[in-house]
Amino acid sequence: MSTPDNEKLPSLPAPSPWRGWSFFFILGAATFFFGLMVSSVTERRQEAKLPPQVLTPIKAYEGDSAVWGVNFPREYESWKRTAAGSTPTKYGGPVKFSHLQRDPMLKQLFAGYPFSVEYDEDRGHMHAIEDVMATARRDPKRGGKPQPGTCMTCKSSDVPGLMQKMGTGKFYQAHFEDIAARVNKSHPIGCADCHDPKTMELHISRPALREAFNAMGRDVDQASHQEMRSLVCAQCHVEYYFAKQPGDTKKGTYLTFPWKEGLTVDDMDTYYTKDVRQVDWVHPVSKTEMVKMQHPDYETYSQGIHAYRGVACADCHMPYRSEGGVKYTEHDIQSPLKNISNSCAVCHRWSEAEVKARVESIQDTTHELLQDAEQALVAAHAEVGKAAAAGATDADLKAARELLRRAQLRWDYVAAGNGMGFHAPQECARVLATAINLAQQARLEVAKLR
Repeated sequence: MSTPDNEKLPSLPAPSPWRGWSFFFILGAATFFFGLMVSSVTERRQEAKLPPQVLTPIKAYEGDSAVWGVNFPREYESWKRTAAGSTPTKYGGPVKFSHLQRDPMLKQLFAGYPFSVEYDEDRGHMHAIEDVMATARRDPKRGGKPQPGTCMTCKSSDVPGLMQKMGTGKFYQAHFEDIAARVNKSHPIGCADCHDPKTMELHISRPALREAFNAMGRDVDQASHQEMRSLVCAQCHVEYYFAKQPGDTKKGTYLTFPWKEGLTVDDMDTYYTKDVRQVDWVHPVSKTEMVKMQHPDYETYSQGIHAYRGVACADCHMPYRSEGGVKYTEHDIQSPLKNISNSCAVCHRWSEAEVKARVESIQDTTHELLQDAEQALVAAHAEVGKAAAAGATDADLKAARELLRRAQLRWDYVAAGNGMGFHAPQECARVLATAINLAQQARLEVAKLR
């Protein structure tokens, strides 16, 4: 509708000049503070990406972690906390206890082998030297057996320098006491084991891992940084045996990983049966040629969901920590259950109580299967022994003993590892189920002789 020419529109009030200026200042202040925030975040991210600043040079093969700590005080101080230990988790933790007392069936399974003399929980990296020096397993006066220098390979940060000076083979062939006398007792597992002293890059300091990759037709030097955050752990947290080398008289001394066929327990069984006939000891009851598995943590981890998703050992056991603008790796290596908020909770958005309950539920299942496997194995050893005492020949018992050997190898693959099956729950359940089945098959073979 049109407005008559003589009718005037109502006049609007003039805008207040203060309103415009207020809006201008508020917008300017918001922009300024947003810029500061972005600048701070960007600066922190850039600091985290900067290469480590080595202000005080570190010589090659420096085994004293305190020297490294001059340049990296945060990492060093957190590393020192491993000496204190902590409260145990449900199935482990850096607190010494006797597995033989906790599980009496182990004495029967390891009968005739030093693990039946003493089998204590490890107390962590900081105590590696003193624990291996004190163990009864290497002391003949307490029922143990003398060991070669190979047994010091993963106990001290002085080892890489000794290997370079002596030669790897000679290091392995030396008597344990000779190597122990050459390492500084205050230099347990530390910085030199994992880092290059010039660049601080993660590197392989133990030849056994490099040789194992070569045996699989792989080049460990092509590994990514994220892969290296597990591979430096895999230098020691693996299954191994002592192969013979020139100069070995009675037993082998050359540290070797059985990875030629692959990383699964079935691959290792094939290797130990067909590629080499490894015999760590003969069980005194069943007279079965046995293989002792040694904490195959990396191999188990490689079969689990975390490895499949690219999560490294260090992501859980050495989570990142930020202080100001500095992001560094926590070197107080321990169970993730002792630091759920920094490890598990980064990916799993549940409460700490829920995370712990889930982990322990998996571990409880594994433990139950382990106990079932132990009962089947103990029964199989006893029945093979009784059959031999009753007159069964070695030819009669050959099949049963081979089944028993394969069964205990699989049980020990899970039992010797850390984490009580958590690193690969489905694989550990499968392996233990196979162990139980093979042990029962051994008993059936004995039953056929009656």
